[in-house]
Amino acid sequence: MTKQNKAYLFAISTVICWASVGTAFKIALRYVNHVQMLFWSVLVALLVFCIILSFKKLWKQIFQQSKSQVFKSILIGFISPFVYYLVLFKAYDLLPAQEALTLNYIWPVVLVLLSIPVLKQKINFFSFMAILISFFGSFVIASKGKIFDFEFSNLPGVILAVLSTVIWSVFWLFNVKDKRNEIVKLFMCFLFGFLFILIYCIFTKNLALPEKNGMFALVYIGIFEMGLTFFLWMMALALSETTAKVSNLIYITPFLSLLVVSIVLKEKILITTIIGLILIILGIILQKKSNV
Repeated sequence: MTKQNKAYLFAISTVICWASVGTAFKIALRYVNHVQMLFWSVLVALLVFCIILSFKKLWKQIFQQSKSQVFKSILIGFISPFVYYLVLFKAYDLLPAQEALTLNYIWPVVLVLLSIPVLKQKINFFSFMAILISFFGSFVIASKGKIFDFEFSNLPGVILAVLSTVIWSVFWLFNVKDKRNEIVKLFMCFLFGFLFILIYCIFTKNLALPEKNGMFALVYIGIFEMGLTFFLWMMALALSETTAKVSNLIYITPFLSLLVVSIVLKEKILITTIIGLILIILGIILQKKSNV
């Protein structure tokens, strides 16, 4: 098998994993609240990173980091997994899965907007129009097509879903400037993020052992939303001849997610959700093409 074919295999595995986690979120929330969901899933992800560090023999690098690198991990760990997943999981708690997962998908557009002041990047007219198309798509989803009525089924949930895209974009902007090994960075971020979560759980009295069915969903999220899937995606990027060859496969994810949501959760997928998602992805593709 060629390196590129291996890259495709890792990328497709990532897409399948991420396509199922939105459904897993909703199942887990039947048994635990969003704070408990965060605690247990991040703990599982942290254990996965420990296994990968051992397999890749990277523990030495953990203890060779500078104070500034450790401080950076504390900051990034606070942003994600702590704040990001706290906001995202609450959004899933308030919204139907189809709304939460599709609204969260505008993060590449938000990332471009934040890159202007943070990375001093410039965007052209076509990029700006592409961004407007994606945001219009998110508005179609949030309003269920009632774009002139400004009515939302759950405004706090919509706000949290959109806010999660901002937090995730900030996380990646910090992360892109950090040149450490990716697994080392992820372990450090999740280590400090988990400590923030632990403190938050203690103060909010959310430390509790979930029942068996809930724990299965939480372990699934920890492995396939966070731990293993992050590693699979990194391997896909590392083996691929170009980033574009594998990154374009990510556009399949939300459509597969809607399929899983429909089959497992029995949610009726609204035509406005599909139209809005198409507009979001169209805007992302046009924005990328305009920068070529």
